[in-house]
Amino acid sequence: MHHAIAQKTALHDLQAAQGGKMIDFHGWIMPVQFAGITAEHQAVRTSAGVFDLNHMGRLHLVGPGAVAFLTRHACRAVADMKAGAVRYGLVLAEDGTVEDDILVSREGEASFHIVVNAGNKEKILDMWRSAVPAGTILTDLSASQGMIAVQGPAALHLLQSLQLDGMTLKNYAFTDVSWRGTVVRLSRTGYTGEDGCECFLPVDRVGELWTAVVEAGAVRCGLGARDTLRTEAAMPLYGNELDRTVTPVEAGLGFAINKAGGFIGDQVVLAQLTRGPAKCLVGLRMQEKRVPRTGYPVVVEGQPVGTITSGTLSPTLGAAIGMAYVPAALALPGTTLSVDLRGTLVTATVVALPFYKRAK
Repeated sequence: MHHAIAQKTALHDLQAAQGGKMIDFHGWIMPVQFAGITAEHQAVRTSAGVFDLNHMGRLHLVGPGAVAFLTRHACRAVADMKAGAVRYGLVLAEDGTVEDDILVSREGEASFHIVVNAGNKEKILDMWRSAVPAGTILTDLSASQGMIAVQGPAALHLLQSLQLDGMTLKNYAFTDVSWRGTVVRLSRTGYTGEDGCECFLPVDRVGELWTAVVEAGAVRCGLGARDTLRTEAAMPLYGNELDRTVTPVEAGLGFAINKAGGFIGDQVVLAQLTRGPAKCLVGLRMQEKRVPRTGYPVVVEGQPVGTITSGTLSPTLGAAIGMAYVPAALALPGTTLSVDLRGTLVTATVVALPFYKRAK
């Protein structure tokens, strides 16, 4: 089996010098933590943290066929998006299962910016390049456009202090602002359950923005805090909650489905929306502070009924939590299940997702 050499983001050397503890993540060398996962997590919940997202894929689609292409190749409606809007959607296979989850930003009548997952970028490019209609151009911006996220209740004020003003943006909207002679796109989205912006700019300026944000008071955050934050917020991770074995309906992402259909996999997904899925993604709160790790079996009366997709010791709740797919009949909040933690059965209660929701 051929293994590609792990890639480094534009911030790698800077982060390594700043004490980032590096690991391999989907073929990228990324910081898992700086000061510590819990401290970074709390910073995002209470003030502001900054994350390196340069490993994500950034694509651009422009041309007269762009709307029709995305209507077919993503399950979320895009035709009614206004310029400046951002939408979460998914790319599906013919059987309705998930190839990737994406963020689509509409720049204009026939121009879109699309963020895809690091590990799926080449797959999506391969699938899409062969299907893009003549006269519509798909470009991979990943090497030329940098991406970081500033997240937390103080994030927008911190950015504003740097003349990066996204205060009037609605959630899931973006604006392009001038900053030190370049253009920075502020997109009021994120993957933490907090307010904040994902920031896009030329890759040769991303280190300068990272440094400015840190100097303005944001705490450097790694993949560890990103995972605990997104798990509390019940935001799915491709390869954990989403893959080629589950549909958006099973994952609880019915809001991201175009009810008019017309997308790849629509028959399976729309039928599930109507009759309800056989299995559902649920939240589990453990009765002990033992973490249900990815892959651990969920058990009822000695029989495995599901598998943990993500689990962590929630810094916010002070409890061990996890997500799992279980039969729909076992998905009601209050249902008691067990998780097999390496041979020990630990009781867990089904709870409504997300585990954590910020006060508006």
